[in-house]
Amino acid sequence: MNAVLAIGRILFALIFVSSGINHFVKLEAMTGYAKYKKVPAAKFSVLLSGVMLLLGGIYVALGIYADLGALLLAIFLIPTAFLMHAFWKETDPTAKMNENIAFFKDLALAGAALILFAMIGSGADFGWHITSAFFNF
Repeated sequence: MNAVLAIGRILFALIFVSSGINHFVKLEAMTGYAKYKKVPAAKFSVLLSGVMLLLGGIYVALGIYADLGALLLAIFLIPTAFLMHAFWKETDPTAKMNENIAFFKDLALAGAALILFAMIGSGADFGWHITSAFFNF
C-alpha cells in the first residue's frame, strides 16, 4: 500500500512540477497573461507562484515535508481559481465554459491538497517519504 500512496502523490504532483517549470521557462508569456487578468505585480506573482508550484509539487512527490508542500499548493490554487478563472465575468459561452472548468479544477485540486495537508500533519501514513511532517497537529 505504501507504493500506491507514493505513486498517487507523484501523479498528483506532476501537474504542479510541470506548471512550476513553465512559470520560469515561459516567464514573459505568463507575465503577459497575468497582466491581462489584472494580477497585481504580474511578473513577481508569476515567479512567486512558480516557486510555490515547484516546491510544493516536489515536496509532495518526494515526501519531503509533504504537508508543507500540500499547503503551498492549496495557498496557490485557491486565489488562482478566483483571479485567473473568473468564469462569471466571461460573456463568450466557450470562454465561460473553459474558465468554469478551470475554476472548479483548481478548487478540487486545492481540496485534495488540503486533505493531504491535514492527513499528513495529523500523522496518517502517506507512503514512502524522506522526512516526516513539517506540522504536527
